[in-house]
Amino acid sequence: MKFKNTHKDHEVTDESIYRQRRQLVKTGIIGMGTLAINPSLALTLGQPQKNTSFNIEDTTSEKDATTYNNFYEFGLGKDEPAENAHTLATNSWTIEVSGHAKKTGIFDLEKIVKQMSLEERIYRMRCVEAWSMVIPWLGFKLADLIKYFEPTSQAKYIYFETLYDPTQMPGQKSRSIPWPYREGLRMDEAMNELTLVTVGMYGKILPNQNGAPLRLIVPWKYGFKGIKSIKKIAFVDKQPLNSWQAIAPQEYGFFANVNPNVDHPRWSQKTERRITGSFSFFRSRIDTQLFNGYGAYVADLYHGMNLTKYY
Repeated sequence: MKFKNTHKDHEVTDESIYRQRRQLVKTGIIGMGTLAINPSLALTLGQPQKNTSFNIEDTTSEKDATTYNNFYEFGLGKDEPAENAHTLATNSWTIEVSGHAKKTGIFDLEKIVKQMSLEERIYRMRCVEAWSMVIPWLGFKLADLIKYFEPTSQAKYIYFETLYDPTQMPGQKSRSIPWPYREGLRMDEAMNELTLVTVGMYGKILPNQNGAPLRLIVPWKYGFKGIKSIKKIAFVDKQPLNSWQAIAPQEYGFFANVNPNVDHPRWSQKTERRITGSFSFFRSRIDTQLFNGYGAYVADLYHGMNLTKYY
């Protein structure tokens, strides 16, 4: 199912960024000063696609999206990642790929990204703590990355790990969770049109506190599925255990699909508070939508499943 590109760039983007991007699109290249992972790389930008499931005025401000984060590797407070993530070095980033695939080994991120077609997508991201953001992400389909590595028929799931390096990620010196952070998807979920590997946001390189140099975005699932600073990928034949499953299996499952009918043991999931440019903790709550509003794209993946059991 394809997205309809019904909005113009200037309707969703700051005017200065829009004008800059329009010029870059004409040349087919994003300049080294805007979206380069490091100064040796320029990224090719394809025709942006837009998800139009929500009103444009609900877009979260860049300031809020980059200063109110969950990234325990840099601290447990929402403001700590933005304060502490400068210690992360993202140049010359490599990814270790293993498991049931024809291409395995250590891969240079820059070389991979150069072969991918980038898209801008506006996704609403739902946090399990009952708040959400609407963010313009820049990235490429996880499906394209999977095809690059050529997994075999034995690959039923894809597994991810965040970088483990306490010298760069001071939060890993604590025992708040078992490090490194781990996540996984079923292969059909990973191949879905919506699933995005993200390298930027708001027309800029992805900030460290938001998961640089690349992170996962799965917009119909709770935000903890969006693993950040990915360092390892494995194609496996058995369902992997994700970090929050390991920590609290009675609260967090493997699928983590947004479902207002399945309460977290310590709070309701039926409503959420949107964080936007006019965000306030006194702002009215809105109803949470099943699959975060993306049911038309993903409901068939779970046909016949008991979603209260497989949460």
